Amino acid sequence: ATRTKSADVERADSGIGQMPARKWRNRASETLSSLQAWEAHRPCTDCGERDLPVETDVQNCNQRRADLCEKCRKRRTERKESVLEFVNTEASYGEDLRIIKEEFYLPMQAAGLLSQEQLQGIFSNIQELIDLNENFLEILQEEIDQAFDQGDDDLMTVCIGEIFLEFVNMLPAFQTYCLQQSSSVNMLNALEKEKELLRIFLNVSQNDNTALRRMNLRSFLMAPLQRVTKYPLLLSRIIKATTEYHPDHGSLREAKSRIESHLEHINMKTKQEGNAWTLRSFRQDSKKKREVINIEMRETALKTVGWLREETRFVMEGSLQLAQPPDGQWVKKGSKTLKFQNMQVLLLVNMKRVSESSLESAEPGPVKDAVLVLIRDKNNGKFHLLREPLRLSNCIVSTDPDCDDTFELIEIRREAFVFRDSDRARTHHWFRQIRRYSRELGSWKKRRNALPNIMISTPHTRP
Repeated sequence: ATRTKSADVERADSGIGQMPARKWRNRASETLSSLQAWEAHRPCTDCGERDLPVETDVQNCNQRRADLCEKCRKRRTERKESVLEFVNTEASYGEDLRIIKEEFYLPMQAAGLLSQEQLQGIFSNIQELIDLNENFLEILQEEIDQAFDQGDDDLMTVCIGEIFLEFVNMLPAFQTYCLQQSSSVNMLNALEKEKELLRIFLNVSQNDNTALRRMNLRSFLMAPLQRVTKYPLLLSRIIKATTEYHPDHGSLREAKSRIESHLEHINMKTKQEGNAWTLRSFRQDSKKKREVINIEMRETALKTVGWLREETRFVMEGSLQLAQPPDGQWVKKGSKTLKFQNMQVLLLVNMKRVSESSLESAEPGPVKDAVLVLIRDKNNGKFHLLREPLRLSNCIVSTDPDCDDTFELIEIRREAFVFRDSDRARTHHWFRQIRRYSRELGSWKKRRNALPNIMISTPHTRP
């Protein structure tokens, strides 16, 4: 009893008193009310608006989704469905490719129904498309599985646009197949009329093989064309359901633009070859038109150097002004005395493959070769090379402080070229990139600490 009384006295004499204690209790009550009010109208984690419902069902909806407004919740659901549709349809397309190979190509080859040349004419580069699809689908599925393992049920961490841009080399493979489609179908029609065993095999396969879903070979051969034209539609659905500040939003738009440009390029090549059919047409803007021109120039450059597409990297490309000085005194005379002409220039680098699959390593391998391809502006609908490619391993690149709007490239024992861009900063960027590979590959770098021969360099050459 004495202890209780003592404790009461100590609480009474604590210095807080009744009025301050009441104020603290009122302030705590006000704070709690404010927190409850904020919780009831907390901002959406996606858009920042405050139109969330006051009551949320915690049992049926986790806290992350409870912090979303109804509009954003619906958008996330649409995005998830669009991403899964992209992956699932890619898997279905891969299954059709597998049927073409296993149910048609291999049996026809084993039975000797057609020669290897005839099989190549009908099935074109189907094996290349199969390999690309398998690698692409594997990465997509890994991203989906990783998102679910990390608790990302809405697949917000899955970046389809970034993955698509990593596999942009599959677009030229589609182009090869599409351009050969007309001749492939004509050859199949002719051979089916000519060879009775082939006609019997195709009829029996369509009617009795359940894996074909009663579809004929021609229908399956259309799968790559249908797939490549569906990419822009699938990407558009994902873009529509993806907020602008999402890290994949820009990549999605770029991926959509790239595929549309390739489709326009395929249509252009189809018309040039006199074929009546075209792929789905897309509205062209100036950017897509420029990309179509770039695709054509890259094809011209690759055909010229003869490198494999998967081992080639386009470092820079664009318009430059070029002049060839009649003598070595251009520095003293100045660039104003030179006559420049516009030229399309591409800087290509041939990279060594780190492994059998170029997708296993994000880091590029060592450089084997680097060239400058000089292309004249388009004439009569076609590009023409100015000369054979300039191999940077045989070139010395230099510039001069008195002429900082140009740089010189000297091909050892042959010619000299002076380049410039309309923008001085871009001229310097071209110079740094070309000089980098020239120094890295040049055989002369083994002499004199990688300095160029004094008989070739000028007194004002920068290090």
